[in-house]
Amino acid sequence: MKAIPTIEKYMTTTPRTISADISLAKAEKVMNELQVRHLPVLEGGRLVGILSDRDIKLVESFKDVNPEKVAVREAFTEEPYTVSPKASLSEVCSEMAAHKYGSVLVTDNHKLVGIFTWVDALDAMRELLETRLKH
Repeated sequence: MKAIPTIEKYMTTTPRTISADISLAKAEKVMNELQVRHLPVLEGGRLVGILSDRDIKLVESFKDVNPEKVAVREAFTEEPYTVSPKASLSEVCSEMAAHKYGSVLVTDNHKLVGIFTWVDALDAMRELLETRLKH
């Protein structure tokens, strides 16, 4: 039986990050340009959280909120789910499903090295179905 692959095989390496100081409007523009739903948030070069498109939409839904004047630091999720690049694909997918996480940040020695999203999980499933079930 083949070993279960690790997350590093399927993660997106060197994900685009944003500063906690930029506006939500600018963060939303970056997401739209990159066609992503999650952006890791850095402060002083250190990973402090993750901002999702849902975080932005929630804050924008409040009355009298101007996304040009609200900083990412007021909307992002602190202490996001993180894993090592050597984490098992099955364990990570199990956690994502159990907690309904849209993404997982991949860190090595406290440095952000990747992001694994549900789209990456579907790509992994497709590849595994095509290669392992054909035999």
